[in-house]
Amino acid sequence: MINLFQSRERLYWLLQFCGWGVLGAITALFAKIFNVQLEPRVLAGRILVICIAGFFITHITRLIVKKSRWLEQPLERAWAGLFLAIILSASLYGVLVVFSLESLDLFLTPEAYQLSYFQKWLAITIDNGLFIFSWLLLYYFFHYYSDNRRRQLDTLKLESTVRELELKTLKAHINPHFIFNSLNSIRALVDINPERARRAITELSNLLRSSMQNEKLQLVPLRQEMDIIRDYLALESIRFEDRLRIDLDIAEETFDLPVPPMMLQTLVENAIKHGISTRLDGGWIRIYSFKRDGNHVLEVANSGYLNSAVITAGFGLSSTQNRLQLLFGNKARLAIRQQEKEVVLCSVSIPI
Repeated sequence: MINLFQSRERLYWLLQFCGWGVLGAITALFAKIFNVQLEPRVLAGRILVICIAGFFITHITRLIVKKSRWLEQPLERAWAGLFLAIILSASLYGVLVVFSLESLDLFLTPEAYQLSYFQKWLAITIDNGLFIFSWLLLYYFFHYYSDNRRRQLDTLKLESTVRELELKTLKAHINPHFIFNSLNSIRALVDINPERARRAITELSNLLRSSMQNEKLQLVPLRQEMDIIRDYLALESIRFEDRLRIDLDIAEETFDLPVPPMMLQTLVENAIKHGISTRLDGGWIRIYSFKRDGNHVLEVANSGYLNSAVITAGFGLSSTQNRLQLLFGNKARLAIRQQEKEVVLCSVSIPI
């Protein structure tokens, strides 16, 4: 912020010196083109008076404008203050120029000295007030544009930060009940099947490590997500044993396509929790991945019946929907429906 302020200050002073310097040069050029008969001393003096007075008045006006905070007001509310600043600045400019020209004896003709002070002031103000008017308009619109752009950038940065925090919150969610159930299953295996218990510890470790590593990523290849799914299903198979039947149908061409990390795991967990764990005889789960109409389609089907309460209150589906919205906008879709009598299908479509 300090660097921005310093750079704008430098730009202001550069434009002040260059702008009024260019005005002086143009005045001298016009005097030469139109063959104005003036002594060099008078011409140089008038140019200096006009430029120095303009420089001084516009700088004072800038300080007043900044002090009154007119630049922070919306454009429709700042017109009155801007108009007042133009009138006062042009008037003060006329007073300063007339006083300087009279004091330095720089009026062009003897007739000019016969005019009243008010007439001289009015003529100078009208003649040169356009420069003040132009300066103020340029100054205001430059700041209005740059400040408005800065606010837009700040808003975008804020929205991006909020979006990133939302994504981190949503994708970091791992059901603690799953972890407790897995640990209980591993504990039960320690005595009866130590080798399987060691593999289960490795699978749980891989799953937790992947969750922490993926926290910093918005998208990962499906291949990496499927490694998580296999570890997750292997752990669930310990608990459900032969009550859980698994079928994977993943098109080879989709393994490298990007997907939100832990999204598919959330859908699979949701299917097992609400579709299989509630059935005494268990059930089956099928995972599909394929391309269709320029989209990457992921489907999780499970045996069971669709519970409408799960759709409206469940964190898993709502968090997945929110993540898809944040990442892809309206181009991604999530749908869950009762496909057949005892088949629930959850489908996600992601643009490629």
